[in-house]
Amino acid sequence: MMSVRYVQRTAHKVIECNNTRKFSSLVDCGNFGFGKYLMRAFSSNGYSDPALHVESLRGLLSDGGKVITDITAIGAYNLDWMRQYKGSSEVLIQPRSTYEVSKILEYCNLNRLPIVPQSGNTGLVGGSIPISNEIILSMAKLDDVISFDSTNGILTCESGCILQDLDEYLSQYLYMMPYDIGAKGSCMIGGNVSTNAGGQHFYRFGSMHANILGMEVVLADGTVLDLLNRNRKDNTGYDLKHLFIGAEGTLGVITKINISCPRRPRAQNVALLGCDNYDAVQNILLLAKEELGEILSAFELMDQTVLNAVGRNIDIPVKFRDGQSFPFTILVETQGSNHEHDSRKIEELLEKGMESGDIVDGVLAQDRKQIGHMWEIRESCNPTMGSIGYTYKYDVSIPISDFHDIVLRMKDRLSHHSNIIVTSWGHVIDGNLHLNVTTPNVREKESDILGLIEPFIFETVVQRGGSISAEHGLGQSKNNYLKLMKDDASVSIMRKLKTEFDPNNILNPGKFLPAL
Repeated sequence: MMSVRYVQRTAHKVIECNNTRKFSSLVDCGNFGFGKYLMRAFSSNGYSDPALHVESLRGLLSDGGKVITDITAIGAYNLDWMRQYKGSSEVLIQPRSTYEVSKILEYCNLNRLPIVPQSGNTGLVGGSIPISNEIILSMAKLDDVISFDSTNGILTCESGCILQDLDEYLSQYLYMMPYDIGAKGSCMIGGNVSTNAGGQHFYRFGSMHANILGMEVVLADGTVLDLLNRNRKDNTGYDLKHLFIGAEGTLGVITKINISCPRRPRAQNVALLGCDNYDAVQNILLLAKEELGEILSAFELMDQTVLNAVGRNIDIPVKFRDGQSFPFTILVETQGSNHEHDSRKIEELLEKGMESGDIVDGVLAQDRKQIGHMWEIRESCNPTMGSIGYTYKYDVSIPISDFHDIVLRMKDRLSHHSNIIVTSWGHVIDGNLHLNVTTPNVREKESDILGLIEPFIFETVVQRGGSISAEHGLGQSKNNYLKLMKDDASVSIMRKLKTEFDPNNILNPGKFLPAL
């Protein structure tokens, strides 16, 4: 027998599967510690019959949903795209609606079955990869655009929509997504929100917290929390949506989102600028803010080492000496409404920068093809270094004045390993550094190298007043370093929130918060 109850302000039914009580609960998922929940949820461990759980979960889905148990088919979901984190999940669930997500979570909560919510699996900290054999909850089939208010510029969509698809959808209305990241062709908006992703246009359009107006979230017990809101101003009660932005699926599973979208620019300009020292980079950044003002949309920095590597496969239009890339190459982008006005402003930036000697050489894109090529250079940094060898990746915030110094300190620390390559790039305009340490022709993490990098990198960043995570989150990579950033009282409040929203710790256990 099944009973039905309704959750506030929604038409979604939450099924109470009373018959599931006949299955014995598995080992308790524990309270935020690693070893306490790492059980074999779907193997013969004496606690329950795994086949009964699989069939019960299948029964909760419509024809559009799937429960996959083929290990080969699940393989790609158990491995992150950089091949740095690998899980051993034996069950993948692909629901088709909020209703089905609600039924799945309620069932898993009753039976203490841990869940890892997964979107496009493009993260860099292992947040969407099982630590053991947790069930993977793929959001890929929740991919409908629900509505777009072209007067207010507010998009309502499901969380499995791919970022680039949303941007292309909005283009017919002359709007755009306020986010642009390198993985836009495969990342999903729900994962972007859950990790509080940043990207190239953070300076211009702000964070997820600035642009997400509302959302629908399913809690661990199956309750559907309706926080959808198409009002830009709503000053009523606690603004609960902010708890789920950046929570990495540890408090609830986001199923629908309201997003404030800017108008698509009628004019776009991109320039690549070569500088021979970091002081010049800082001078050009200040000059860009002064000269470009409201049309400045991106200011990206790439060092010589990474561009020399990228340049083996892609033409770099600005060169230093002997065919090498400049010590520092800047990508500057403007977005505005008047091409003549914007072109004049960016040309003045180049002229003043060259007159001061801060810009040694520069090139301004003449058409959309050249604009695309310049952005391809920037977006090739990450995959290029990953193709060379195992790459230890660090996404940190740092005061702009210390941006390059921390790279030099890491190079000095690793100088006795002559084969190691230290590279850097990032969104220097908002202090977001991507520091990479690559071991050529090696495909696995080496403990001695890791020990030289961590916790040194995190401690150094914190000493400089920075953050150990700028936009990629904590996942299973940085969660145990959270206490470097937050005091005991803050971490205690976070644990209490986790207990309140997910008392059985079934949602993405072992991630985000430090182990006890």
